[in-house]
Amino acid sequence: MRDRLEVLRPVGAIVLAAVFFFPVYRLITGMLKPAGEIQSSPLGLPLPPTGANLGAVLGREDGLYWSALLNSIQITVFSVLLLTLLSAMLAHYLVRSKARWTKPAMLMLLSGLMIPPAVILQPITQVLGFAGLMNSVAGVVCSNVGYYLPFGVFVFAGFIRTVPVEMEEAASIDGASRFRLFWQVVFPTLRPAAASVLIFLGVWVWNDFLSPLIILGPEAGTTVTVGVYRSVGEYSTNFGTLYAFSFLASLPVLLFFVALQKQFVAGLTAGAVK
Repeated sequence: MRDRLEVLRPVGAIVLAAVFFFPVYRLITGMLKPAGEIQSSPLGLPLPPTGANLGAVLGREDGLYWSALLNSIQITVFSVLLLTLLSAMLAHYLVRSKARWTKPAMLMLLSGLMIPPAVILQPITQVLGFAGLMNSVAGVVCSNVGYYLPFGVFVFAGFIRTVPVEMEEAASIDGASRFRLFWQVVFPTLRPAAASVLIFLGVWVWNDFLSPLIILGPEAGTTVTVGVYRSVGEYSTNFGTLYAFSFLASLPVLLFFVALQKQFVAGLTAGAVK
């Protein structure tokens, strides 16, 4: 029985890897094919490959990709940085505070993870409209911070509980203020958690479609995910440029994950070995 399982294990791994790799294969091969060849031979290799689709996306007269890329970078960077800082400070306060209301507050925050963003989109737009933040990058950033803050608090709270409180007590006895104690003693030990939050939230914010579509609106531009949607024609679609736009939209977040993958793995395995 064990011998059969040993044989089936690599076979299952190969099949699973093929299932996940198939969309990537379709994307890359479709990007390197002329539009007519995509429909006639959807699974065939691009022989010879062409870069016309990439050139068409990058050289659009309206600059759709470049304006969308700039908006996506601004929204993702500001959202993730604010979320990381605010969630780390809030998690530290809730974990270390001895007040009775901190546990109900933590449960109330975590309950926000169960609410789909589409359910609260209408009240969010009403609040942003009252504050004058609709159709702006700042409005999308505020929406992201409010919605994803519970996840950041949840991740940082688990890591802060593993930090010995004696370190903070020693720094406090030496005269460190609460601000200095957190940033110079506690936060450096949370780098794996910060990397996990940066990667998860960075991918989620970058791939978000509904919030930028509604909050940002056509007046303030678009993001890369909304740009893929807007690159689809009303009566006909060039699948070659659509694949190229999708590839260019996913490339920055892929490079971001590769750059932080060591810290991300360290965050996932932290606490596994005592």
